[in-house]
Amino acid sequence: MTVFDEQDGLPFASDLSEGSARDFMRLLKPRVMQLVVFTAITGMVLAPGTIHPLIGLVAIVCIAVGAGAAGALNMWYDADIDGVMTRTAGRPVPSGRIRPGEALAFGLVLAFFSVMTLGLAVNWFSAAFLAFTIVFYVVVYTAWLKRLTPQNIVIGGAAGAFPPMIGWACVTGSVSLDSFVLFLIVFLWTPPHFWALALFKLRDYGSAGVPMLPNVAGEAATKRQILGYSVVMAASAVAPAVLGFASPVYGLVAVVAGAVFVHRAWQVFRMPEGDRAMVPAKRLFGYSLVYLAIIFGALLLDHLGVAVLRASGVL
Repeated sequence: MTVFDEQDGLPFASDLSEGSARDFMRLLKPRVMQLVVFTAITGMVLAPGTIHPLIGLVAIVCIAVGAGAAGALNMWYDADIDGVMTRTAGRPVPSGRIRPGEALAFGLVLAFFSVMTLGLAVNWFSAAFLAFTIVFYVVVYTAWLKRLTPQNIVIGGAAGAFPPMIGWACVTGSVSLDSFVLFLIVFLWTPPHFWALALFKLRDYGSAGVPMLPNVAGEAATKRQILGYSVVMAASAVAPAVLGFASPVYGLVAVVAGAVFVHRAWQVFRMPEGDRAMVPAKRLFGYSLVYLAIIFGALLLDHLGVAVLRASGVL
């Protein structure tokens, strides 16, 4: 029999031995790692200047491992509430396949390895930024805000928005307004993405005692904030074209993709109170993943396309 971990998307067999390699891989939150890698690569490519391809590869691996370390430490700390929620009960620590001490040691070793390697191979500014991001996610979000305030995902979401800035810093050794715009897109995307999930997983979070916005402020307030954040996020995604580090073609893509996002957020806003099916919320959650891929994919393709046109003398 095969069971799927809903959060991490990895199948595991019910008769696997404890602490298998796949269980340790699941500790790294591979879906989150994919997002981190993708946005970090975008930041690296868009940054002014150049980086040796091998050094760039090392940097991306370090950022990915650092994100995985944060995920492992998050699962270690949150094992008690993960075991209560149906969405996360199959994770390695609450299910007993990996002991808490193993998850803690695994996360700490990976965090140290990723930060030190990034500092020695790339630059210490980006390494310090990666270390700060890991600490922010584990201490500020996981250990402090997550169980304290319904605004947990707003403030804590900054950790997931830092990777494009870290990628930028790997090339330049600093950050800039342009890199902050990349951060802002992901930062503003995080609340509607997670609150859409929280709407149709409301009982799960309630059982675990996590004060997600729908459980504390109610559905109506959550739907209003989802719509508000969606509008501001869609506007921020157009900023690269306005500021000149992306072309009007990218701007058009961002406008269309953002309009679809806002429309789906509007459908959530209009969703009847107490609707158990939560179809609009599920659709918004699904599209939010596609949206971020569209925006950062378009930024990458736009930058590479402009570079080709300039090299060929067209621009």
